[in-house]
Amino acid sequence: MATTVGDYVLQRLREWGVEQVFAYPGDGINGIVTAFGRADNKPTFIQARHEEMAAFSAVGYAKFSGKVGVCMATSGPGAIHLLNGLYDAKLDHVPVVAIVGQTARSAMGGSYQQEVDLQALFKDVASEYLVEVNVAEQLPNAIDRAIRTALASRAPTTVIIPADLQEEKYTPPQHAFKHVPSSAPDPLADHQPMLVAPEAEIARAAEILNAGEKVAILVGQGARSAAAEVRQVAELTGAGVAKALLGKDVLPDDLPYVTGAIGLLGTRPSYELMRDCDTLLIVGSNFPYSQFLPALDQARAIQIDIDGRFIGLRYPTEVNLIGDAKATLQALLPKLSRHDDRDWHDTVTANVRRWWETMEREAAVAADPINPMRIVSELSERIPGNAIVTADSGSAANWYARNLRIREEIRGSLSGTLATMGPGVPYAIGAKFAHPDRPVIALVGDGAMQMNGMAELITIARYRELWSDQRCVICVFHNNDLNQVTWELRAMGGAPKFEQSQSLPDVDYAAFARSIGLNAMTVTDPEGLGPAWDQALSGARPTVLDVHCDPEVPPIPPHATFEQIKSAAQAVLKGDPDALHLVFEGLKTKAQEALPGRKS
Repeated sequence: MATTVGDYVLQRLREWGVEQVFAYPGDGINGIVTAFGRADNKPTFIQARHEEMAAFSAVGYAKFSGKVGVCMATSGPGAIHLLNGLYDAKLDHVPVVAIVGQTARSAMGGSYQQEVDLQALFKDVASEYLVEVNVAEQLPNAIDRAIRTALASRAPTTVIIPADLQEEKYTPPQHAFKHVPSSAPDPLADHQPMLVAPEAEIARAAEILNAGEKVAILVGQGARSAAAEVRQVAELTGAGVAKALLGKDVLPDDLPYVTGAIGLLGTRPSYELMRDCDTLLIVGSNFPYSQFLPALDQARAIQIDIDGRFIGLRYPTEVNLIGDAKATLQALLPKLSRHDDRDWHDTVTANVRRWWETMEREAAVAADPINPMRIVSELSERIPGNAIVTADSGSAANWYARNLRIREEIRGSLSGTLATMGPGVPYAIGAKFAHPDRPVIALVGDGAMQMNGMAELITIARYRELWSDQRCVICVFHNNDLNQVTWELRAMGGAPKFEQSQSLPDVDYAAFARSIGLNAMTVTDPEGLGPAWDQALSGARPTVLDVHCDPEVPPIPPHATFEQIKSAAQAVLKGDPDALHLVFEGLKTKAQEALPGRKS
């Protein structure tokens, strides 16, 4: 039985089935840290190198496990450091609970060391549930509500516990006035309601889909549980299926009508699908870039979402079905008739086939020293069927979005909405704790590695023995450039690369990895890429692939506007460093779209 408040916090987490807490210690949580020792480190205290990384690891764990992720930090600076990771959870709708220390109650309001107004600080990011516990009797209800709310709202929540309270004797709530008891934890319960939209609205949606001649479907992460039903709708209606970035792993890319990612990091067939469709079904997606959807008066549209707050935000939808995607599609399917005219279906599949042929040719274009597209293309050819892939923000996200071919059981994610730098490696750590028996691959730019990824390699080295399958491959796109911003400056701002802002110091990532006991390979020859992936994916311990790649291979999408291309050209003319090489690589790459069957 718990003797202190700190003991009880861990006891309640165990009752909820929490197996690890991603954290960094500090005196504001000393009472809980010492309780870990008395509890034989159950749940396991996973020490990140930085509190932000602890939060990102919790987000990665929650994304890939479907369970709540828990992170913990001390008062003041520790709490502040959690915020970026918690905002990542908030914007990507991920259940994470943060347990945060606070200065002793006797010192509150006295400008004490590390005293920060945590309730004001967390008010926005933990808007679904935020509580400061000031007496032991609050605890069961506070922890239970934080976890239940995180799961039900798919959002971060926060429990603040002052340092002196953590060391006091735990006393449970009584059957008394102004005491708030709580029911027992229910870790196996489904906290998402199986809501189904009204029958009349489902019938209206069916009428629209049956009348459509060129149906497009857009899926996001909210469609993940309804993958089988989405496939049935697509096959009945002859639709193409585009995927928002967080929905990349909803359907496999080997389905002939799956057009791939949509938007700034998207594919040409997804662009063509939206450009030419007359009917649009949006399932579980809050895709923000309306300019990549059909023209506003072009398509009759239907949206399905569990959360009515996100209905009708991006496109003038005619029918809005508020309900669980799987249950709602199951109710819709019997009302759909098969489209016998397959001209639209054939057009979509032909576009998809040409796209993948183009991607193969673009990946094969010679670069100096390695084409970054080839890095992901070689991975796609040999990726294990049960792998989990994380990607960091930056140009690495482009290659993940466009070039990685997802198969049936492969999972993948990145910071989709906040698009923050830095979560690639800690996401991978969270994924390994969610599925210690599955290989995990992180695709990370050298900017993100220098920001915090290198430090988290130390965390991987420390905890790898806890994973039954130690394959955790960190692939570094080593180009000494903050590449995505460089291209944004060129394509959107018409400005040349500003070296002082964009160039990175050269670092030997493989040498660093070897120095802490990890496997590592440096790849500077494109012919060595395939063997390097083979070795890394068959290895018995985590591996860093330090791949030297060309920063001048353009990540501009194949449907880039004339203005973007013109701006990039003007940037070169203004004196962009290595301008001739930039133009040469861009022309070679773009030429593959017009030269079917040829390789450079």
